[in-house]
Amino acid sequence: MTVKVTERDDSHMSHEGVAAGVRIWDVHQQDLLVGMFHNEIDAHNYKAELELQEQKREMSAG
Repeated sequence: MTVKVTERDDSHMSHEGVAAGVRIWDVHQQDLLVGMFHNEIDAHNYKAELELQEQKREMSAG
């Protein structure tokens, strides 16, 4: 499984959000957006949770 955390580019945010200095981190799982966070640490924690769930599924299937 591929889970990635990326900071959202200003071109993908509203003008108001950019002006207010809002930062958003996106979490993608297999190229699908599965989460958006205002805090990078929360985004990475969610990524770790998704990876752990995937490992558990693989272990129970094997």
